[in-house]
Amino acid sequence: MSQFINAKETIVTDAIDGLLATSGGALARLDGYPHIKVVVRADWDRTKVALVSGGGSGHEPSHAALVGAGLLTAAVCGEVFASPSVDAVLAGILAVTGPAGCLLIVKNYTGDRLNFGLAAERARSMGLTVSMVVVDDDIALPDLPQPRGLAGTLFVHKIAGALAEQGRDLAAVTAAAARVIKGVASIGMSLDTCTLPGTLPGAPKERRIAAGMAELGLGIHGEPGASQVAFTGAEQAAQMIAERLAPVMGDGPHAVLLNNLGGTTPLEMSILAKALMHSAIADRFAWVIGPAALMTSLDMRGFSVSVLALSPEDEAALTLPVAPSAWPQAVPVHQTRISPLPEGLAPRRAAASTHPERRAFLLKCCEILIAAEADLNALDTKSGDGDTGATLASAARALIDALDHLPLGDLPALYRAIGLELSQTMGGSSGVLLAIFFSAAGDGAVKGEAIVAALNRGLDRIKQVGGANEGDRTMIDALAPALAVLPKGLDDAAKAARAGADATALITKAKAGRAAYVPEANLRGNNDPGAEAVARLFEGIVAFS
Repeated sequence: MSQFINAKETIVTDAIDGLLATSGGALARLDGYPHIKVVVRADWDRTKVALVSGGGSGHEPSHAALVGAGLLTAAVCGEVFASPSVDAVLAGILAVTGPAGCLLIVKNYTGDRLNFGLAAERARSMGLTVSMVVVDDDIALPDLPQPRGLAGTLFVHKIAGALAEQGRDLAAVTAAAARVIKGVASIGMSLDTCTLPGTLPGAPKERRIAAGMAELGLGIHGEPGASQVAFTGAEQAAQMIAERLAPVMGDGPHAVLLNNLGGTTPLEMSILAKALMHSAIADRFAWVIGPAALMTSLDMRGFSVSVLALSPEDEAALTLPVAPSAWPQAVPVHQTRISPLPEGLAPRRAAASTHPERRAFLLKCCEILIAAEADLNALDTKSGDGDTGATLASAARALIDALDHLPLGDLPALYRAIGLELSQTMGGSSGVLLAIFFSAAGDGAVKGEAIVAALNRGLDRIKQVGGANEGDRTMIDALAPALAVLPKGLDDAAKAARAGADATALITKAKAGRAAYVPEANLRGNNDPGAEAVARLFEGIVAFS
């Protein structure tokens, strides 16, 4: 797999230098590359309690990007998924610790505990006041004597960091950190493993998670989860997470952190956020952080949820602003607010009327498009963005839902109603064009034009507005020839539509639509998906008739 790196040996140092270069001068690093990789606050004056955390890299933006006022004072970075050395941790402690002392926040992994612990002992022997807490928020394996430290560590950073910034002493900061650790719980789920940096291009990636499965209760180092479970969607995933968290949560207010493990798209994270906010534990959420990538596992396609029972003091500390931009501010949980549409845009429908034959005809047209969804998406993947089938099928389903509200007995009004329905429910340029097509056909029908003439009026209008003509590799290449011979019968129209659609496979230079930006090699031999949809529609109508 190709990656935007220079060399495997310089991944972490290059990344740190990039972070520093874009920090606006807020961050600095200690000398000592490549063995000592420590990021510190550039404005630190050692008058307050210092917070030092870190561990293996690969969890970005944790930990280095969370250095700043209100959070960490220093981050000690190891190589990818490897604990930093004792000397590196000690360098971080010595660089930031003054008379107020230092708190080490360590995730519960053997390497981190040993290296941070020994560094703390050496710092104490030098006369510094150093305390250490170990975060063990993982609940995937309840009987495990040493639970792992996961994204719940971020709650410790935030609350302890707020108290340290306020000037509280080391005992108070340490006690707050210990209290948060006791009250936080985390669990994650992933659909795929992560890719280690420096993996040779073309090297096979581990595929331990089968299709249709997900790993539940995983760590942040690419290790297998506690179990593999069947996966059906975001709602089910959130439900499983909620079921694991519910027994360890109290009845009082909680903060929830929705963490992207690195490779989940923002779109998916928002869908998971919706599912989580409608889960069985949502009524206990008072504050939410994210969804955001905060404690990642390289490019893992997963997420984790951390919950923290809130005391009034912790709630106040959690909501204070911080300097690092990587930290998303906690926001209060509210019910979704829905504002009315502006005047004139509220859904409008003509008076419903019945016509059994037209209803059956429209239903069949919709079913044809729904059945073609996967094939049309596959075609569009070669020449566009892969959503033609989904867009048409979505519009068809919406039209089916609207059938009982349409003026089926009034053909001119029906054309216009279909156009209006498509403009409200069908996205993309195709939705607009089809809305214009039916609206124009309705105008023609109102003027007394026969069906074919009215439909041709719609065709002329979309040519005019869309700027495409026959030969430009669009749905017009099938629609225009079909309407031209429609007076001869549906069978002739279907054959003309099929010939027009198949001819688009020979057009390697599109002049309209997204295919205009696609290389010729992607177009050659593949029908335009819009034209293919028209052809399948006419062929399906003939079969129905």
